[in-house]
Amino acid sequence: MRLLLVEDEKDLNRQIFTALTDAGYVVDRAYDGENGHFLGDTEPYDAVILDIGLPKMDGITVLEKWRRDGKAFPVLILTARDRWSDKVQGFDAGADDYVPKPFHMEELLARIRALLRRSTGHSTNELSCGAVTLDTKSSKVVVSGECIKLTSHEYRLLSYLMHHQGRVVSRTELVEHMYDQDFDRDSNTIEVFIGRLRKKLGLDIIQTIRGLGYLIAPAGVSALQS
Repeated sequence: MRLLLVEDEKDLNRQIFTALTDAGYVVDRAYDGENGHFLGDTEPYDAVILDIGLPKMDGITVLEKWRRDGKAFPVLILTARDRWSDKVQGFDAGADDYVPKPFHMEELLARIRALLRRSTGHSTNELSCGAVTLDTKSSKVVVSGECIKLTSHEYRLLSYLMHHQGRVVSRTELVEHMYDQDFDRDSNTIEVFIGRLRKKLGLDIIQTIRGLGYLIAPAGVSALQS
């Protein structure tokens, strides 16, 4: 899952970035409102963490512009302001959640997980497909009761497919949501990781839909049945 972090405080930006990447997310960063707005306007994100008090363009203005332009990704507002009127302003601008500074990093991670669950139609941290279970809180993957070890890229790929279980996901979409904006999108790494995942899972749950992309579904369920 790919996130955008827009925070001008460099130390806090670094701390959040580290926590998110350690949790298995791909994170693009911006330090001011103008660059943050540009990234959100031109790149596909699964969720955005947005500070209100930004230089060049404040967070409320950034959010309002995104919503006017039809950007529907969930947005979590970060701010040092704790007045109820600021919270109302953020929600009215289109925010989905609100965390005042200072905050505990675990709370921020939990709120991001909740935003992603709601946006993809899931109600718990555990995603299941047949005998495969992925826990988004612990980043563990279990197959038939046995925990298997995945690389960070393999985990990101499996996580994105399982968040969109039953839907054909194109190679382009996978690349856009697994890597940052500087990634070489003409590479064949997706195909390589798909092959590795199939081998490690040991189950026939990732289907190649010729000319369209990939579908994850329980073994024995075809694209036509899903």
